Amino acid sequence: MFGFTAETIYHIELALEEAFMNVIKHAFEAGEDSTFDIICRQTSMGIKIIIKEKGMPFDPGKITLYDPSKDILEVGSTGLGTFLMKEIVDEVSFHNLGSEGKEMHLVKYLPGKNIEGLFDQSELERVEEKGPGPAVIDQRIEYDVRRMKDSEAIEISKGAYKSHGYTFFDEVIYYPEQIVALNNSGEMISAVAATKDDVFMGHAALHYPDSGARIAELTFIFVSPEYRGQGCMKRMLDFLFETPKKYDLEGVYAFAVANHIYSQKTMVGHGLAECGIECATSPATWVFKGISKGESQRISVVLSFKYLQKPKPLTLYPPARHRAMIEKLYKNLGAGHDYAIPSFAEPRFTDDHSVIYTKVYASEGNAEIFIKQYGSNVVREIKRILKNLLCVEQIAAINLYLGMEDPLTHFASPVFEESGFFFSGIMPKTRVGDAIILQFLNNISFNYDKVITYSENAKEILAYIRENDPNVSL
Repeated sequence: MFGFTAETIYHIELALEEAFMNVIKHAFEAGEDSTFDIICRQTSMGIKIIIKEKGMPFDPGKITLYDPSKDILEVGSTGLGTFLMKEIVDEVSFHNLGSEGKEMHLVKYLPGKNIEGLFDQSELERVEEKGPGPAVIDQRIEYDVRRMKDSEAIEISKGAYKSHGYTFFDEVIYYPEQIVALNNSGEMISAVAATKDDVFMGHAALHYPDSGARIAELTFIFVSPEYRGQGCMKRMLDFLFETPKKYDLEGVYAFAVANHIYSQKTMVGHGLAECGIECATSPATWVFKGISKGESQRISVVLSFKYLQKPKPLTLYPPARHRAMIEKLYKNLGAGHDYAIPSFAEPRFTDDHSVIYTKVYASEGNAEIFIKQYGSNVVREIKRILKNLLCVEQIAAINLYLGMEDPLTHFASPVFEESGFFFSGIMPKTRVGDAIILQFLNNISFNYDKVITYSENAKEILAYIRENDPNVSL
C-alpha cells in the first residue's frame, strides 16, 4: 500500500523480527504474560514502525557491538540483531517514555535515486574537479523567485551537491523524490530562484522539525556559485516569510555556520536575532565551494530566531547562574517574559520516571536530548544516555534542551553543568517549550578563536559561552 517492493518488505520483516526478539528477550521476565504494540505509520518518505511496550528499562548502549569483520564462530552472535536492524532500515532509535514505557522506532524510506546517479558522466566529472568552479556572472540578470515545481527537485539536489558536496546534515536534499514528497505534504516549503529562461539559480526552504510544530527552520539555503552576488538569498528568504503556509507558524529559526559571516549576515538582515551558539556541531569536512576551504576543527553554528506572531508572556524558571544572560537574549528577540524562582527550595518530582527524547545525527556526529518530563531518575537517565552517546555512538557534540516553563529546570541545569554540560543559548517554542540549551563536547580539540561571528550580539554570546565552558580551563 505504501509503495515498497516485495523484496524490501521481506527485509523490513526481517528487521522487525529482530526488534521483536529484543523486546521479548529483554523487556519482560521469563514466563511473564504481557503484550506490546506494533504501530505502522505512513510518512511522506516511507514508513515508520513503532514497537511500544511497558517492560523493564532497557539500555541499548549495553548491547555488545557486533563486528562483521570477525569470525562469528569466535565472537558469537551477540549484538547481531541490532546490527542487522541498522543495516536494513534507514533509522533505528530508542525512546524512554517514563511511566508510559518505551518505544523502538524503525524508519524505512521509499527507494529514491540518489543525485549522483542523475548526473551524466561528463557533468559529474566537472562537479568533482578541484578547481574554483564556474565564474561568477558580473552583470545583473533578471530572475524570478517562486515555489518549487516538482520537476525542479532534481536541480535542487544537483545544486546542493555542486555547492556543498555530500556534506549537508540531512541527506534528504540529495533525493529529488523525497524533496517532492516533503513539499507536497506541507512539511517543507521550497523556494527557488530561476532565470527568465528557467535556469536554476538557488534554493531555500522552511522545514517543520516535528508534526504539529509551531516553528520551522530556515534551511537548505544555497546559491549556485556563478549566481552569487545577484541577491538571490535575500529574495528567497523574503518569499518564504510571505508565502502562505499549510501549518501556521509562530516563529522561524536558523543555524548559520560560524566559519564565515555570509549566512549570519543574511539572517540578521531578515530580522532574526542570535540566541545561541552550538559549538563543534558539524564535521570539519563540510565544503563551501567558492567561499572557504576545509576547516581545521569541527564547525560551529550560530542559532537565531524570529517571532512571526507577538509572543505571549510566559513564566520561566531559568537557572540562577544564567538568568541575566537569558533575560538579555529574550529582550533581543522582542519577548517580555516573567522570570521566577520556584516556590519550593528543593526539587519536587511527581513521577519516578522521566520522559526523554534523543535524536542522533550520525553523519554530523552530533545529538539532541529533550527532557519532556522530569522524574526522580532524571540525572541517572541522562548519565546513561550520555554514556551511550559518547562511548558507543562516539558522538562529538551533544545538545541538551531543558524546558524553562518547568520549575524543575531551575534545579536540574546546575546539576547537569556539574557533569560537564555548559551553557549554549536558548530556543523558544521547542518540543519541550521555551528551552535553555546546554552542550557537551566529547574530548575534541576546540579553539574559540577560530569561531567567526558577525554581529556584536553573537560576539557577546560566544564570549559568555567560552567563559562558562569548563574545558577552557583544562
